[in-house]
Amino acid sequence: MRKEGFVSCLRAEGRSMIRNIKKHKRLVVCLLFISTLFSFYILWLSPHYTVPILMYHRFGYESNTLFVTPENFDRQMAYLKNKKYNVISFDQLVSGMKQNKKPRRHTVVITIDDGYKDVYQYAFPILKKYAFPAIIFLISDYVDTKDDFVSWEEVKTMSNGGIAFGAHTRRHLLLTTLTTEEELRDEIGGSKYIIERKLGIPVDYFCYPSGVFDDKVKTMVKNTGYKGACGIHLFCTGNDTTYELKRIKITNSDTTKPFNYLSKLSGYYNVFRSK
Repeated sequence: MRKEGFVSCLRAEGRSMIRNIKKHKRLVVCLLFISTLFSFYILWLSPHYTVPILMYHRFGYESNTLFVTPENFDRQMAYLKNKKYNVISFDQLVSGMKQNKKPRRHTVVITIDDGYKDVYQYAFPILKKYAFPAIIFLISDYVDTKDDFVSWEEVKTMSNGGIAFGAHTRRHLLLTTLTTEEELRDEIGGSKYIIERKLGIPVDYFCYPSGVFDDKVKTMVKNTGYKGACGIHLFCTGNDTTYELKRIKITNSDTTKPFNYLSKLSGYYNVFRSK
């Protein structure tokens, strides 16, 4: 009986040791996994952080991916406010980049393209409500000439209300298709001149129509006197970052899919997107 009891005890001790080994093995694996993730974040992911530049176009109730409803735009802005995001101007972003200042996490920039009337009707009151800066890139020849675009009086009202304005060419032509330097200069420089003359303030930033540009276009933008330019992520592939600023399109569905919106605000969205 003593021998059987001793054997039984040994077996119990053996099972206990095996359980402990398995338990510690799981703990080691878990610690290694956490260590790997931490190293990945510190050594690779964190240095790739960039301030998200949010890109909007239109506001209203059309079933089009360019449109965000006023209610959803308000929800998106409310989220930024409630979560204490640092919403900075486009000028603050570019100036900080040129001074090699490391951006603070939870920082975003708001941009709006074209200058449709619904921007004045819907977006402007909401931006004022939350006291957020934003920049609108105007198609200068469409202002006051097309029914669905803003008037110069509305532009001045928004400018006085804290909204900045940039140039988006005169007629929204695809710049890489223009055959002469005069045409290119007219679209890029002409837009800047018109907006500056109407508002009486400098226009320092440019937005490439459809995000498309080449070295010739970018050189013209620089030589015209712009401090920076933005497009979309697809065509911004060079190292000249202040003239190839990538932006993130915000859609109406981002409000109903919180993970989408959070990922776009993370500062790492452009690192992983493939197209």
